[in-house]
Amino acid sequence: MLNRSFLVALSLAVLVGTASAETIRVAVTPGPHAQILEAVKPVAAAKGLDIEILEFSDYVVPNQALDAGEIEANSFQNQPYLDNQKADRGYRIEPVAPTVNFPLGVYSRKWKSWDEVPEGASIAIQNDPTNGGRSLLLLQDKGVIRLKDGVGFKPTVIDIVENPKKLRFVELEAAQTPRALDDVDAAAINTNYAVSAGLDPVKDPILKEDAKGPYVNLIAVRAVDKDKPWVKTLVDSYRSPEVKAFVLETFKGSVLPSW
Repeated sequence: MLNRSFLVALSLAVLVGTASAETIRVAVTPGPHAQILEAVKPVAAAKGLDIEILEFSDYVVPNQALDAGEIEANSFQNQPYLDNQKADRGYRIEPVAPTVNFPLGVYSRKWKSWDEVPEGASIAIQNDPTNGGRSLLLLQDKGVIRLKDGVGFKPTVIDIVENPKKLRFVELEAAQTPRALDDVDAAAINTNYAVSAGLDPVKDPILKEDAKGPYVNLIAVRAVDKDKPWVKTLVDSYRSPEVKAFVLETFKGSVLPSW
């Protein structure tokens, strides 16, 4: 009888615990963002927060879905991108914590180094202002092009004032840049899409961005939700020692934790 009573009490405790768990939906892009959030899930679950992960293959939908209340949070973008989205679309979305940095790289299947890239070469960059601008700033930092003064974090190809190699820029959706490698001389590719395409973000780039503060990714929520208890639980779970160890061991320098 004692054993039976104990089992009944244990079952009731499990049911109560399950019923009290809060569930949130978090949008990510495929690749490292999704992998990291999978590592966050058990940490959050131990704190009473269940995370449902939704993957989107582009950079537009996660903010649309968040602003519409179809999800509770997203984890895929940096501050310049979020600022641009809010300015253009009026989203009421706020960052609540920095997460990881993905140094941007320029990749090529035709050339082993940037010095081999010929005059008039075609270079694929992202067609959204933040990521495309980030790629142009990388090229400027490496002395490939020069941009006019005062362009901030969102330059476009029309802001190029010096282009010694007469490079031709092909603007594509960020998710399509890895697929363009067979058709262009080189492509600027965000790390999450590079990893998904089987590229090594540490060894494969022929040019690589230095880590920069503005490009650290972040967790975003709706402005009306930012002070809710589950937000702190999500942030604490993400920025935990367990998740940091996972990032360092899994990505070996291609993804850098901010904490």
